[in-house]
Order: sequence, then structure tokens, then C-alpha cells
Amino acid sequence: MKTVWLGWVLCGLVIAFLLLDAIMKLIAPSFVLEAGQSIGFPGVSMARGLGLLLLACTLLYIVPQTSVLGAILVTAYLGGAVATHVRLGHPLFSHVLFGVYVGILMWGGLALRLPSLMAILRIK
Repeated sequence: MKTVWLGWVLCGLVIAFLLLDAIMKLIAPSFVLEAGQSIGFPGVSMARGLGLLLLACTLLYIVPQTSVLGAILVTAYLGGAVATHVRLGHPLFSHVLFGVYVGILMWGGLALRLPSLMAILRIK
């Protein structure tokens, strides 16, 4: 029972981060647009498109019946972030691997919440 609660806590942290990121992209304040432009994603429409995509993936992750699908889609989104930072030569541990850290927390929380996922992955 404690592992399920820990899973929900980890998932909650990831969900809070992803929702904040999506909402900031949808609102598109100047600092978000400047950051996007600095990594090659210029303009309000790009920020809002990424925000909408991330919001949809996060909502799928939140709903228990679609959480695995949501986790797969968020993983793909985070992979794009990792690739972008690699392409730009950003620092490894602070920028490049940040998406990996979020992904580990996301899948770890999901695995603790869903023991059946552990069985499917054959992790003991």
C-alpha cells in the first residue's frame, strides 16, 4: 500500500511539472517565447502548439485508464526535448538529461501505482 501512495506522489510531482510547462506554453509570456526562440522554436503559434500537445499527453497520463498511453506519449515529447538540447550542445546533466529525469520519475511513479505494469515488463 505504501508503494502505491509513493507512486501517486511521484506521479503528482510529474503531473504538476508537466501541467505548469503546458500552461506556460499556452499563455506564452515573453520569457517563454524568448526561451523557445533560443532553442529554435520561434513564435507564439509554436509555443501554443507544443503546449496543447503536452497538455493532451498529460491529461491522458492523469486518467488511470489511459495512463500508460499518456506515459508513452509524454516519453516521446521528452525525447524531442532531449534531442533538441543535444543538437544545441547544452550541458549534459542540467539540460540534456532533464527530460530523462522527468521520464524516470513518470514511469517509476506509474510502475509503483500499477503492479500489473511491473508484471508486464517482467520487473521484480
